[in-house]
Amino acid sequence: MSSTVPVPDRTPLRAERVVPRPAEGVWPGLQDPGENRVRMVIARSLLRAAVRRMPMRLTWPDGSSEGAGDATSPDMRVIRPEAFFTRLGTEGLIGLGEGWMVGDWDSDDLVGVMRCFTDHIESLVPKPVRNLRRLYDRGQPREERAADAAVSQENVHRHYDLSNDLFQLFLDESMMYSAAWFEGPVGPDGQHLESLTAAQHRKVDGILDLAGVRDGSRVIEIGTGWGEAAIRAAQRGARVTTLTLSVEQAELARARAEAAGVSDRITIDIRDYRDARGEYDAAISIEMIEAVGERYWPEYFRTIDRLLAPGGRFGLQAITMPHHRLQATKSSYTWIHKYIFPGGIIPSVEAIEQTLDRHTTLHIDDRRSIGLDYAETLHRWRDTFLAREQQVRGLGFDETFVRMWDFYLAYCEAGFASRYLDDWQFGITRS
Repeated sequence: MSSTVPVPDRTPLRAERVVPRPAEGVWPGLQDPGENRVRMVIARSLLRAAVRRMPMRLTWPDGSSEGAGDATSPDMRVIRPEAFFTRLGTEGLIGLGEGWMVGDWDSDDLVGVMRCFTDHIESLVPKPVRNLRRLYDRGQPREERAADAAVSQENVHRHYDLSNDLFQLFLDESMMYSAAWFEGPVGPDGQHLESLTAAQHRKVDGILDLAGVRDGSRVIEIGTGWGEAAIRAAQRGARVTTLTLSVEQAELARARAEAAGVSDRITIDIRDYRDARGEYDAAISIEMIEAVGERYWPEYFRTIDRLLAPGGRFGLQAITMPHHRLQATKSSYTWIHKYIFPGGIIPSVEAIEQTLDRHTTLHIDDRRSIGLDYAETLHRWRDTFLAREQQVRGLGFDETFVRMWDFYLAYCEAGFASRYLDDWQFGITRS
């Protein structure tokens, strides 16, 4: 194994009882609320006004409720009002997530509640109040912004190195941690009848097809995951070099390639993408660009441009958001940044197109949207995660962690179901 990124000597995160760890200062906001009654009162008023415009209910500790919804609508039960509204007033939407994590509020339909918020995101907070966002949104901490290899690796470590055992509990046998691509009949519950594994294989094959991967292709992959895309490319007869910053992912990917009988055709490097060398017929990258950082999108695409032979192709899968929302929120520090993906930013289709046009010889010649399929993918992951909650706890993760991941998966499902978020597969050619 070659490597240009130092491999840290650290205890695996799975051995720690709470992730992230309070001692590291990445779990703030969970203590009893301080004296900030003005913000608490404002937050309470804003949420009450919002639910009167949304098809949901807000239920108070005494059992009374309000909102535009009826008895069948999603119900947000406030259990500790003072704590919750203090968090909300002090931390904005970060406080919404933290309130769920520690039990300040609850719901039997978390996805439904979050769907109400994402469906009405443009009108959720009055514009004059939105302009006060700077009072609580201080932007991403400098140490978390995607930058050099060391920072990028630490960001990767905080999520992908949590525990291979954890991810194996809720992912399917393909170990793909990205949107699947479903086809075929739908059951009475609105879910497709085919297996998640079949849909994940269709997704990977779609990317390989867009990249023109065939027998004899020289392939570079940016972002190994647990190796499924590299394995399927190798099964086509390609020779694959795949790059990752996750030590735990690399270990399992090597084992999976060996089990699939294609390890002789795959090189797995713990290496930053900027340090990649060589010439390749095809490049693939599945939902890795979200971790790059806006400042480094030009370098990311220039690297692909440099690595591809003339006429080479690039298969890119990327989560996207509307361009105007990207412009409005790109400097914000969110709950997802704080607890799930430090340093990340989701691009827009327009941002990808503009970066390619301005900085590379690459251009998009094919594309497909599978964003709604991501909502179903997340729904299946969350169902499995919650069904195996006791096994998650058996790995050493506590109640707050379980609620944090429940919120994360539900929040993302709502985002894709509402089309606030999308997911695209692009076929990109080097001129």
